[in-house]
Amino acid sequence: MHIWCLEDWKRYIPIGCRSGIRIKFDAGIDNEVRRSCKEFIKWMREEFVFPIRVPVYIKNSIHIRANDGELVYGTFFRPNEYSVEPYIRIAAGDYAKMNVEWGKDEALTAILKTIAHELTHYFQWINNLKLTPIGEERQATKYSRYILDEYSETRDHP
Repeated sequence: MHIWCLEDWKRYIPIGCRSGIRIKFDAGIDNEVRRSCKEFIKWMREEFVFPIRVPVYIKNSIHIRANDGELVYGTFFRPNEYSVEPYIRIAAGDYAKMNVEWGKDEALTAILKTIAHELTHYFQWINNLKLTPIGEERQATKYSRYILDEYSETRDHP
């Protein structure tokens, strides 16, 4: 069972809500990051259904402060109600440093993997999956790799 393809959400989602996935970039985001993220989101639109609109904000910062105060690379805002739209924030401000240390492909892959990780949390939420916090993280990590593997079959470079 591929949780990105589950349709349990049909039982929970109110009729008439906005759907889809959108991407927004902070000023100063590297053009390669923009290109890579746009291509990734475009591919996901063709492959998966996003029944409640989820904007993905690519931030020009090294970390994002999560609700618990922890500094992280990505966050998913999980509303308490399906009538409220969720959102994802991804830190991409250290791309230049990662590019030098790891190379372009690995640096871009790290950002895309963070997007896929946070989108897995979206699919956990949308399908009302009941997991422990550790279970949620393990599943998100597993699916982020799986999604990136699927995506890598469609192109030579991220």
